[in-house]
Amino acid sequence: MATHKSAEKRSRQIEKRRIRNVSIRSKVKTYIKSVLTAIEAKDKEGAQSALQQAIPVIAKAGAKGVYHQKTASRHISRLTRKVNAQVAE
Repeated sequence: MATHKSAEKRSRQIEKRRIRNVSIRSKVKTYIKSVLTAIEAKDKEGAQSALQQAIPVIAKAGAKGVYHQKTASRHISRLTRKVNAQVAE
C-alpha cells in the first residue's frame, strides 16, 4: 500500500487508466470479432461495413496509447487484407 501522498495519487491514477484501458481493449476486441465473424459467414457487405466501423475504434485506441500505434495499424492492415481477399473471391 502506498504511504506517501504522491504515491497514493499515482495509485489512483493508475487504477483509473487501467479501467479505461480494459474497457477500450474490450471494445476493440468486440469490433475485431464482428469483422472476423462476418468474414467466416461469407458476408461480404457485412464484413465491409463491420470493417468500416472497426477501423476508427482501433485507430483511436492506438492514438490514445492503449495499443502501440504500430500494433493498431497492424490490426487494421490484417483485417483489411482479409476483407479484401473475401471480396475478391
